[in-house]
Amino acid sequence: MKECEIFSSLKVPCTSNIVVRLDGRNFSQLSRKLEFEKPYDMEFVKILSEASYQLFMEFNPRFIYTFSDEVSLLLGNVPFGGRVEKIDSVMASFLSGAFTREIMGKNKYTEIFQKIKPVSFDSRLIPLSDKGVITYFQERQMEAWRNCLNGYSYWTLRKEHSKTETMEILHKKKSKELHDLLFSNNINLTMMPAWQRRGIGLYKKSIQVGGLNPLTNENVKSERKKITIDWELPRFDEEFFHEKSLLE
Repeated sequence: MKECEIFSSLKVPCTSNIVVRLDGRNFSQLSRKLEFEKPYDMEFVKILSEASYQLFMEFNPRFIYTFSDEVSLLLGNVPFGGRVEKIDSVMASFLSGAFTREIMGKNKYTEIFQKIKPVSFDSRLIPLSDKGVITYFQERQMEAWRNCLNGYSYWTLRKEHSKTETMEILHKKKSKELHDLLFSNNINLTMMPAWQRRGIGLYKKSIQVGGLNPLTNENVKSERKKITIDWELPRFDEEFFHEKSLLE
């Protein structure tokens, strides 16, 4: 029946950068059942960041970017011979397992989590040029900003209005109107943590480590690459990606 596996031989373009985007399935329901804080729950963000760290350890991408329930990987060495089905299925299942393990390690969620549907992520693969990589992550970061603006607006109104009333108030409102709404409630988004506005990045950073030269018995320093979880990302631009050596 091998001939029936019609997409099993589909491979990524060998001349492109490859981004894999993973999205949590029905995470709004998960958030509600686990009673996460709104609009942001620090515990959830740490869980997803740690699961993303495990993903980095396993597949050694050049960069991971995450916000909300979304994780994007810029691959370095493309695994599984570039087979699209294999990359999508393994990465989605790996992140699902890593997220589950992390959340089960939090005692306050264990009992409820055992009674709800298993967590799952979907996965898609996106081939991009170098310029396309920068544009892609800029667009995802803009989506993180929109999520921040809309999330604070929605949950600020929900303090005094029903869900239906809140949706009616927000209908067709532009960004400036949302900012005005938040300002009237003493909320200035520019004062909110950078990770809420711009997301979180994972990449390898050079660090200096000390050691002892066994031949000379002298203290020496050497450079190592360490995975860093960056909670203070700047706005993405070409300089950021070249400075961090994220484009080959």
